[in-house]
Parts: sequence; C-alpha cells; structure tokens
Amino acid sequence: MPWTDLAITCAHLVLRPFTAADADEALACITPTLTRYLSFDPPADGQAFEAVWRGWLAGMASGTDWNFVLRERGSGRFLGLLGLHRAHEAEPELGIWIREDAHGKGHGREAVAALAAWARAQFAPRAFVYPVAEANTASRRIAQGLGGEVVARQQRPKYPAVVYRIPAATLPE
Repeated sequence: MPWTDLAITCAHLVLRPFTAADADEALACITPTLTRYLSFDPPADGQAFEAVWRGWLAGMASGTDWNFVLRERGSGRFLGLLGLHRAHEAEPELGIWIREDAHGKGHGREAVAALAAWARAQFAPRAFVYPVAEANTASRRIAQGLGGEVVARQQRPKYPAVVYRIPAATLPE
C-alpha cells in the first residue's frame, strides 16, 4: 500500500498523511496564539507554508518523517497536525498541534496514542520522545497520560521546554 493511502483510525479520529490538498485548511489554523507553545511561528503566507510542507512530503516519501492530518471521523473536519520524526531511530519524536477551537476535547491524547501505536507496529521503537513547552500543561498531560516521564529540560528559542520519554511498552495497543 502506498503511504498516500494510509489511514489510522481510532474512536473519534482519522489520521492520514498530509497532502498538498490539506495545506489551506492547516494554514488557516496556524495562528500566533496557537504557535506560542510551538517551535515555529505562523508562516507569512501560503508560499512560505508550501516550502515547509513540501519538506514534509519529501520526508514521508523517504520514510524518515511522517506528518499526519487529524480529522474527526464522521464529519472529516480538520483538527490539526501531528508528526513522527526520525521514525527509524530507537526513540523517535512525537509532536502535535490541535486547532484552537477544538482544544480540551481529548483529541490530542487519542491522536498521539493512535500514532504511537501505529509507529510501534511499523518501526518497533523502544520509546518515544515528546518535547513540549514547560508552560503547555495540556500537552504535558498527553505525555503523562501515556506513561511519559520528564527526562530533560531545554531552553528553546521561544520558551523553556521539557522532554518526555514515553516507553513503547506502556502504550495501549
């Protein structure tokens, strides 16, 4: 099956690899308040964002990095993006952002758990790393709820961060 046909489904969500057709919906949700806890700022325009997502497509084609679009199962509503970076390493990195009007509904934990379960079956990692802004309590709860423990603290350009390590063995099937 080509990677473009991949779909990861869970109780309320569907995760599919990012495509060019998803760009406008994603860009519309990347706001300054959303990115306050992310390592990047909103792209200046669609052309700047295209340079970013074209890199994602190249990473997925090579199998090293995976960027997924998160959608509601029934409606197909765009909810955010999540990624699996350095997929073939012993401890790949997970990351997610959810559109602001969908915060607080449990989508983040469900999506990260589904992506981690898929990655565990595909790549057999020993664990996942999950870096997050120290002040981002909602995202920290995702890692903690999946058995993650803080293993490092870092000063990132925009904020102090903590890095969680989530053992693959502790994740739900």
